[in-house]
Amino acid sequence: MSFDLISLTGIALLGGALGFAGGLFGIGGGIVAVPVLALLFGMSQPVAQGTALVMMVPNLLIACWRYARLNPIPLWEGLGVAFTATLSTWLSAQVANSIDQGLLRSLFAVFLLIVAARMFLKIESEGRSGALIDRRFSPLVGIAGGLSMGLLGVGGGLVTAPLFSRLFDLPQRVSQSLGLAVVTPSALIALSAYAGHGNVDWLTGLCLAASGAVTVSSGVTLAHKLPDRQLKLVFSAMLAVTAAWLLVGHWVMKA
Repeated sequence: MSFDLISLTGIALLGGALGFAGGLFGIGGGIVAVPVLALLFGMSQPVAQGTALVMMVPNLLIACWRYARLNPIPLWEGLGVAFTATLSTWLSAQVANSIDQGLLRSLFAVFLLIVAARMFLKIESEGRSGALIDRRFSPLVGIAGGLSMGLLGVGGGLVTAPLFSRLFDLPQRVSQSLGLAVVTPSALIALSAYAGHGNVDWLTGLCLAASGAVTVSSGVTLAHKLPDRQLKLVFSAMLAVTAAWLLVGHWVMKA
């Protein structure tokens, strides 16, 4: 992809915004970057996903380090969710090309809407209801995040943070910290797979990564200043907007 001043400025602004959002929500930002790269920059779906991963990896590494310092989690738990996520990412990536990506993305969007609605209703009813299952089983959540990363190249943090919060009754920031432990190694595996198939625009991806790295720490800082309830409300709203964005993007690409 060749750059002019306008496209370079757009890429820098996009990378900065996604880096900030990634730090705030504990996600890589690919869920927004992929449709933008496909719809506005004319990339094919596989190249858009691979290029977004170039941006996501450094953003996730920075956010993971910052969250781990501010929200320490047991080593066994971090390694456990990372292992299950990595394994399920690798396995699901092997079959990703045989699945209709448009249908899969639409189903994923509907799933996000349901998660957002349930999360919002739980916040409004307030009061912690207690863990549904023992925290020793938290590595199982890594499977869900890994499947999302392997099949879609994005979305691991969006899936895992609400699950950690709901199933184990964890504060939002701790849930996002565990989500980063899931999605960071998964993004590395997914990036290697996309790069191996030549589906990466490295120049665009590195430009996104450079601007995102500047803003991700600011997002982490804001996340730790917001009250837990307010952070959950913002996160659930972000899930709903993301789902709508995915559905609209799918319809536009089909038109």
